[in-house]
Amino acid sequence: MRVYLPATLPAVAGLLGVGEFLPSSARGYAVTPALRESYASGDIEELEYVAMAHAARQSLRLLAADPAAPRRRVVLAAEIGLDQVAINAAGDDPAQVAIAGPVFLRDVVSGHVDDAGASADIAEAVAALAAADAGDDDARFAVDGAEGHELLWYATQELSEIAASGG
Repeated sequence: MRVYLPATLPAVAGLLGVGEFLPSSARGYAVTPALRESYASGDIEELEYVAMAHAARQSLRLLAADPAAPRRRVVLAAEIGLDQVAINAAGDDPAQVAIAGPVFLRDVVSGHVDDAGASADIAEAVAALAAADAGDDDARFAVDGAEGHELLWYATQELSEIAASGG
């Protein structure tokens, strides 16, 4: 199953160093039956884009927890066996799945990372997360503004260069 894993650039460096990655809170995002039901008219590519967007939003939270991480959202796309994925594991997010155990580098099929030019907007979104969660409309606008930036696609062979450059 294709699962989108929120990450940070330091997490990518760790994955490359040890060959495995334990997703934050063992959480990932995928095209689940609930997501299909929510977007009845979307084809598989559109649904995968939605799942990746959910992972990118979670990447903002990982950045908030790691002030030293470069302010760029990261999503890793991985092919994970169904025996490692629990669908509709928690929360009200129709794309959320739980991952049982680490994801290995060999399972990662691509990386998706913000362009360096998005860093200021991503930093603003990270700083606004708590206020957005509390209902502040201006803060929500800042968080939503991060989604205006498309994540760039990287082959797995390119991830070491991205992680080494710090973005």
